[in-house]
Amino acid sequence: MFGDQALALIVESKRSSQTDTLYKYNDLLVRNVQLEIRTLQSDLQKTVGPDINVLTPSQQVLCASTMYHIAIRRNKRCLLAYHAHRLERLKQLYWSVGGALPHILTDPEIRSKLSPHEVDFLRSYNSSISDIRNEVLDVLDLAQGIAVPPKDMRVNVVVVKECGTVQTESGTFAFKLGQRYQAARSHVEHLIVQGYLEVVP
Repeated sequence: MFGDQALALIVESKRSSQTDTLYKYNDLLVRNVQLEIRTLQSDLQKTVGPDINVLTPSQQVLCASTMYHIAIRRNKRCLLAYHAHRLERLKQLYWSVGGALPHILTDPEIRSKLSPHEVDFLRSYNSSISDIRNEVLDVLDLAQGIAVPPKDMRVNVVVVKECGTVQTESGTFAFKLGQRYQAARSHVEHLIVQGYLEVVP
């Protein structure tokens, strides 16, 4: 039936939103929908072909061409919605790690779910954000994902993921897994956002 595979892409996107999970890019289904669009366009041309120059085509040709045209448009809308949803998920993922693109691309679990075009999108998006970030860095750090303003300038943190030695404005920290440290929030905020450190009371 026309549109079944396109509908499957929409169902997958909805399921991804409901479970807050990025699924693997469904290349096979996308290609099948594209093939269906080409087949429908070919059928539409065959249907309209003999009557292309007729000002008032027959009712049969008019109905068939309308059905093909609507099916083509619906499949295209479903493809666009699927890809728009994935791009929004990628943007959310990018900001959830504080704009650290290498953190995303070196994670084999995430990388295996991306298509090559999505990797190109992330690189381009990161480049655009970096350009904007460089212009306003002296005033604002866009990568700081602070939803609630901090109450203190210093913060107690515990290392939850190995990150090695880190050079900050207040000195060098040799972060060891499970150890607690106190540092200026602004110096370790990027590590908190990326998940290496966790704020503790």
